[in-house]
Amino acid sequence: MSSLQFVINNDLPVHFDPARLVIAGWAGRNVEEVERHIAELAAIGVKRPSTVPCFYELSPALLTSRETIDVVGDHSSGEVEAVLLLHPEHGMLVGIGSDHTDRKAEGYDVAISKQVCAKPMGPRLWRYDDVVPHWDQLVARSWLIDDQARRTLYQEGPLSRLLHAEQLLDDVSAASAIAPYTVIFCGTQALLGPLEPAHLFEIELHDPVLDRTLAHRYRVNALLHVE
Repeated sequence: MSSLQFVINNDLPVHFDPARLVIAGWAGRNVEEVERHIAELAAIGVKRPSTVPCFYELSPALLTSRETIDVVGDHSSGEVEAVLLLHPEHGMLVGIGSDHTDRKAEGYDVAISKQVCAKPMGPRLWRYDDVVPHWDQLVARSWLIDDQARRTLYQEGPLSRLLHAEQLLDDVSAASAIAPYTVIFCGTQALLGPLEPAHLFEIELHDPVLDRTLAHRYRVNALLHVE
């Protein structure tokens, strides 16, 4: 497994050897909103989850800090998420990532739709202890960027809409102890418009209390699919 290279708080380089990747699904805090979203996806063929929230165990090899990912076809899209990383020396850290997902595969198996796409992560991290007192005030956003460099806001919302990080940590550890080099994606924000792919996807996590931002932009390279 290759190491990921990060910088903590802009000044401390650190390498991270991911050993476990967990992605939280249906992690909204408002039960009615979650049920409405489940019904919307069921209408387009996505099966109802067996539990809410649910957790997908994926290959940590999917994690990447590259600025380009390869996908098959033009039917995948990103999802901005706060990310928790447990480092053996530096403790719990916070990053920004995208749960890039194959929407065609999602229609028949959500776990497969997530497993077939790389999971981009930004290069900078924060210390969890610095943000957990105001976790709910952190704001996650994403943008679609077209070939003319026009940016369209795709997702935006405070983390108060999602289960708190402490709750997610409790839920994940209840199934299996959280060991060093575990990575947890914490759930995504609702879309502001229709589900859309893009050649460029930009994500950010903004901290309005400490006035700082984690950000990442990545290109989606659609591989040719010859029948």
